[in-house]
Amino acid sequence: MAISARLASWLLYGVAALAPLPFGSNEPTAIAFWCIVLAVCLVLAPAPSFSPGRLALFALAVLVVVAYAFVLREQLSDHPWIAKPHPIWAETQKLLGVPLEPSVSIARNQPWFELGRPLVCILAIACGFLVGNDRGCARGLVKVIAWSGAAYAAYGIVAHLLDPTGLLWREKEAYLASVTGTFINRNTAGAYFGCCAVVWSLLFWERVRLEMPVGPIEWRKMPGRLFSNTPRKIIVYFAMLFLCLAAMFMTGSRGAVVLSLFALVVAFTAFWRRDLPRKSGILIALAGGGAAALILLQLMGAGVNARFDLQGAGDEGRLETYKSTLRMIADHPWFGTGQGTFAYAFPAYRSSNVSMWGVWDIAHNTLLEIASDMGVPIAVLVVIAWVVIFAVLIHGARVRRRDLIIPIAALAVGLVAVLHSLIDFSLQIPGYSIVALALIGTGLAQSLGSARKLSDASNMLLVSEHAPASELEKSEAGIRADIAAL
Repeated sequence: MAISARLASWLLYGVAALAPLPFGSNEPTAIAFWCIVLAVCLVLAPAPSFSPGRLALFALAVLVVVAYAFVLREQLSDHPWIAKPHPIWAETQKLLGVPLEPSVSIARNQPWFELGRPLVCILAIACGFLVGNDRGCARGLVKVIAWSGAAYAAYGIVAHLLDPTGLLWREKEAYLASVTGTFINRNTAGAYFGCCAVVWSLLFWERVRLEMPVGPIEWRKMPGRLFSNTPRKIIVYFAMLFLCLAAMFMTGSRGAVVLSLFALVVAFTAFWRRDLPRKSGILIALAGGGAAALILLQLMGAGVNARFDLQGAGDEGRLETYKSTLRMIADHPWFGTGQGTFAYAFPAYRSSNVSMWGVWDIAHNTLLEIASDMGVPIAVLVVIAWVVIFAVLIHGARVRRRDLIIPIAALAVGLVAVLHSLIDFSLQIPGYSIVALALIGTGLAQSLGSARKLSDASNMLLVSEHAPASELEKSEAGIRADIAAL
């Protein structure tokens, strides 16, 4: 591997491991720093070979970036090409009797100050894609995310037990009864620990599969093999999985816990799909995984269950906020009110059915906030991009045999990130979004191989379905040796 590629991989590892540390990297200084580091990583990362699938994905990314840049230009310009200035400027000028230069944004230059958050997300997924083209680097990133997540989980639990009023070197202002790790918000912490638990579960199942004999699995004999002379790595991986699950439950986040348990079931089913009975195996796996998730929720989720009993599954304040945000979008559908201006624009639309206590500076729905800040066309492009990303990751989970956990981990983490962002703002916190998007970029890279690699993957699938058992055993034995070596 070239020195520049090695440096790029280590930079990405460092960012993925350290981004959650300084209070979720939610301060402007931390965001700017990670933008610089990821930009250097992007420059050093090797250029990939472009297959048709990669070219299509690259074209979609360019379309989203260009459209975003155009809207940003309209919001920042004193003389926009087609957008109309926000009417508040004319009203203010009339009241003050002073000439004012109008702007598309309700707060002048605020879109520029808020540029760091979307930029760091774009850089994270791009760096993950370029660095993740190398399968060794891709597996390295998965392990870095897993081990750093376990370290943050251990810190969060210990810090909560010793001093629940402290958060690193600051005083904790909220969520004193919840574990938040190095994050300020418990919901973001819950989503992060849940994603780390998903990654650990896949590393655990992969190691379990390596301990099984080559060929079809005899499920009834599986527990006996695992509990008699259990390998040390399986014990360690299970302990790390349990640690991340414990931290996740201790956050008390309803949405993060439920979505993470759902992702764990999806990851388990996708990983064991080829070893399950053909007709009813997937349904049995989903049902069994769902039952196990409910048992975990009952045994470890006392705080989460208490919040469900007290507040139910929904939040009336958020529902009213969503309705108010939709009215904002209806008034400014094309170019929004300006990136990062939700806190300034929302008070005029705030519903009277919401308590006057507190300030709604975030929509608690990232898609709605994008539509209100940047306009409906950008929000539609973001939805299309995510649909394509999930389609590619599902394709990778279906065709890959070697390093199968990489596209599955990216798919499961992507499900948690996107679904949770529809009820909260976890993807707007760089300490979480950098980790999730870097892994998703790596999953895309490992799902979109060259034409030759895809052909080899198809041949492997064909072998698994029609070839004699001896050929299948040789194929699986080679994969096992490669995984064990890594």
